[in-house]
Order: sequence, then structure tokens, then C-alpha cells
Amino acid sequence: MGILDVLFYTFIAVVFFQVIYYLFFLGRFAFLKHQKTDSKNIPISVIVCAKNEAKNLKTFLPSIIAQDYDNFEIVLINDASQDDSLNIMKAFASKHNNLKLVDVKNIEAFWGNKKYALTLGIKAATHNHLLFTDADCKPVSKQWITEMASQFSTDKTIVLGYGAYTKIKNSFLNKLIRFETLITAIQYFSFAKMGMPYMGVGRNLAYTKTEFFKARGFMNHMKIRSGDDDLFINEAATNTNTEICFTKNSFTKSNPETQYKSWFRQKRRHISTAKHYKQNHKVLLASIYVFNFLFWILTIILLAFQFNWQLVVSLCLFRIIVQYFAMWFSTKKLDEKDLIFIFPVLEIFLIMAQLTIFINNLVSKPNHWK
Repeated sequence: MGILDVLFYTFIAVVFFQVIYYLFFLGRFAFLKHQKTDSKNIPISVIVCAKNEAKNLKTFLPSIIAQDYDNFEIVLINDASQDDSLNIMKAFASKHNNLKLVDVKNIEAFWGNKKYALTLGIKAATHNHLLFTDADCKPVSKQWITEMASQFSTDKTIVLGYGAYTKIKNSFLNKLIRFETLITAIQYFSFAKMGMPYMGVGRNLAYTKTEFFKARGFMNHMKIRSGDDDLFINEAATNTNTEICFTKNSFTKSNPETQYKSWFRQKRRHISTAKHYKQNHKVLLASIYVFNFLFWILTIILLAFQFNWQLVVSLCLFRIIVQYFAMWFSTKKLDEKDLIFIFPVLEIFLIMAQLTIFINNLVSKPNHWK
């Protein structure tokens, strides 16, 4: 048996596993029907941590203040900002009595550590149910709190939401960012429904103060400056305490990076955090990436040598069709249908970008929170 035969049979195995992955793993979210839940008027503390976000606070904070919810407070955390963030927070607080300010000063033990600032904000929160977003995020509707709060129950103490990015016309980088965000969300929603929650995003995330203190807050990964969202969920989420929320009124939206260099730097931080996940989660995510990488590399090699090219093309198209079938339902749920038409192109670019980032992280350590 020659090397091309080995590569061909490996290709068949990769296609088989990818079809299983799209239909039975990601399918848990793709084919999930939304179960309508009753609105709950539980008291909610919305937590917003800001570091040098004066402009974004002016732009996005009004959309949180304007939420159509009876019983909520907003805890604004000024994380040792050097701009006008604190004064802007004070100006909003003077007009709205449900705003609470937490002004965090840098101390030597936790210098520039967002987790330290968040911990102080969580302790200051009046209510047990906490809803998190970033200063540069805007809820897409006035029912954001209502929708996220509705997923809490006696058993469900963690709620994973979707943090989308604003669409920019005629920008390939924007499509790439939204594609990566979409794939990540589909994965963490799907695995949460399978009883394997492994991450969430701080742009749209909720959990109880009780759950936070039960996990000892961020203490187990306090020295890792990033990961206040995904590392906490990786540690605290279980197959019984986690729910997802994907109604369109529950989304938040923020402005994405507009330069490749800035996005590249941001993804370096995110990928460096994933190495601290639980071992089974790391193996699972690495396997997904390896199978994606092998699929495209083996397709290119086998077609370049025209080895059983008719069967290779057929299997490649079959895998892409299965991917389109599963992903179409997910893109409809998350309002990202415009990306479906260039999925293969975006997937190839993302695979190569992730490989480049991984190699860069091996060579040098990325910077973290601002």
C-alpha cells in the first residue's frame, strides 16, 4: 500500500467523523426547537466592567438602562481607567437611581487584573442573579434581561447567551470574525445541550452569585489574566446547572475589530486561555480542529495527484453538503445567514489563521487585558 493509499483511507475516515460531528454533535443545537419559557421577574444585577471605555459607555450604556424589566440594577465597575470613564459613570448614576458604581484602584497583588475588578463588582451586587456584558456591547432589544432571566430556574444557575458582532458590508475580515464567533457559539451551545458545557462569552453571560462563590470565584485561575468568562464556565458549569438562551431578543451586539493586526492579537489571547480548560475539553476541541485541518489538506493533496479524484470530489461535496445542512439551521437561529454562502472559504482562512496564532503563541506570550 502506497502513501497515497494511506492518505486516501485517512481522508475517508476524516469525512466519516466530520459527518458524525456535524449531524450528531452540532446537530444538537442546529435541530433544537426553542422551548418557550415563562418570563420571570427575578431581581437581576447587570454587571459591566469598563477600563478606558469612555466613548463606549456613552454609546452603549443607554441601551442597558432602557431595558424593559421591572427589577434590575446596573453595577458599573471602573477598572482603574485613565480616561473619563468614571466621570461618565457618575453622570449616568446621577440621573438613574438603579446604577451602582464600583471604583477599582490598582493594587500590587492584582495589578491590571480584570478578574479582581469583577470580583469586587460581584460582591457589591445587590441581587443573587447576575447578568454580564461588556462596555462595548449593546443588547439588540429591550427584552434582553427578560429573555436571559427566563432561563434561570432552581436547577439552572448558569445561562449561556450569544454575543454577536455588527455586520460591515464588503469586509472579508468582518465575515471571518463573525464566522469564528458563530462556530464558537454553535459549539458551546451544542455541547451544553449534550451535558458538556465548556465555555461562555462575557459579552452575554449570566450566573448566580451563589454559583460564583461556590466555585471560589476566579481564585483557581486568578493569575491567568484572561478567561474571566470561559475559564469560570469551564470550571463551574455542569451537565445539570447550565442552560442556553438563543432567542433573537436575547442577543448582544458589539463592534468587531476592523484591522487584521488587532483581531490577530485578540485571538492570540483567546487561544492562549483555552490551554487551561479541563483535559477532556482540550482533547475534544483539538480533535475538532485537527479533523478540519486534515479534511482540507488531504483534499488538496489527493486532488493535486489526481488520486481517485472522482471519489475524493464526491466525498468532499458530501461533507460540505452535510455541513451546509446542519449549519443552515444554526445560522437562522443566530441571524448569520449571509455567511453560509462562503463557508468553505471562511473555514480555510480560519484554519490557517488559528494555526499561525498557535505557532506564534508557542514562540512568544500574548498580552492580556488592556
